[in-house]
Amino acid sequence: MYPDLSYFFHDIFGTAVDNWTSIFKTFGFMLVIALACCGVLLKHELQRLEKSGLILPKQIQMVSSEKMSLTDIILNSLFIFLLGGKLPRLIGSFDSVKGDPASFVFSREGDWGIGLAAALVTAGYLVWKNQKADPTVKKIEVSQYPSSKTNDIIIIAGLSGVLGSKLFSVTEDLQGFFKDPLGSLFSGSGLNVYGGLILAFIAVYWYVKKIGIKPVYMMDIAGMGILLGYAVGRIGCQLSGDGDWGIVAAARPEWWFLPDWLWSYSYPNNVSNDGVLMSMCDPQAFTAARASGLGVEDSCQSACGMRYCHQLTPEVYPTPLYETIFGLLALAVLWFNRHRFKVPGMLFFIYMILNGVERFFIEKIRVNEKYDFLGVHWSQAQYISILFILGGIAGLIFLLQKPAAIRETT
Repeated sequence: MYPDLSYFFHDIFGTAVDNWTSIFKTFGFMLVIALACCGVLLKHELQRLEKSGLILPKQIQMVSSEKMSLTDIILNSLFIFLLGGKLPRLIGSFDSVKGDPASFVFSREGDWGIGLAAALVTAGYLVWKNQKADPTVKKIEVSQYPSSKTNDIIIIAGLSGVLGSKLFSVTEDLQGFFKDPLGSLFSGSGLNVYGGLILAFIAVYWYVKKIGIKPVYMMDIAGMGILLGYAVGRIGCQLSGDGDWGIVAAARPEWWFLPDWLWSYSYPNNVSNDGVLMSMCDPQAFTAARASGLGVEDSCQSACGMRYCHQLTPEVYPTPLYETIFGLLALAVLWFNRHRFKVPGMLFFIYMILNGVERFFIEKIRVNEKYDFLGVHWSQAQYISILFILGGIAGLIFLLQKPAAIRETT
């Protein structure tokens, strides 16, 4: 497994693990790749709809001036304050920070005197520059194409998606959250897919409606984009071993002809440090390090020579891989048939059904807390998946009954 990129480079080039590249966490790296893939798909589809005349550019008035507003000066100075306070401490204490950069970034730790000095210098320079700037305000009429807002849509979807994933994940493990709030919120593991989908949908729906894109067209693109991002993101879960694996795997059947790791996997060096110590570790040294008050990662470093030193025994189902495979197959079905659906919204509701069915059944072999409701013993994701399936079916029925009305009003 590759909890961070240093472990990946170790396998490829033989470099040391836990070096400076360990600040780049594998899950976060794959999340960025997933968002980039979604951005490419989104821009492609928006440009296709623009060429077909289904979505039109919006005439807007752009106002430009050389002078900065007071808000811009304050925000720039605040950014420099945070950067100046964190960066020197990050450089000076890199070895202690690289293992968990998120906790450092969101902590109070920093050289705030340096940050304040840098912010005051920045503010002074911007005010001086503003006094010399041309105060003339220029107004220009331009055509704003929806595809030009791709980056904004992806950023909004990414931030709201991660926030929603974390908030919903907290509700699945309230005990762990109250025990370590910051650790739960800013760890690389513990993301609830449905939480991200719901909050991202609300945020993007509001934004595209604000900029003049009919939400129903964005919904169709979003269905395909979510499947692509989901598939790539789950690769990050698999590579990092972030805890989103399945239950203990049954014995491999004799008819299984695919690689063994597709049936069951031990997730060595998983980022969660779950399971038992790996064979290269000294169990007594690890126990002594923990008894002395060191954390799990520091104890691994002391006893094993690496910060991530656990693997699962017995092996479990690699459910992130299954979800990646399903996501790519479902995306292919929607992508190659998207021209056949003439009524906007149909692709999205088909996506809802496919997503709900996949999630409901994958939860049967995933590790998740179960809840009793009306005599049913399901996970939170399974209850939500049923709502997705029913919502998708209801949406399709509505669209098929009134396609003409939908074209006129959406």
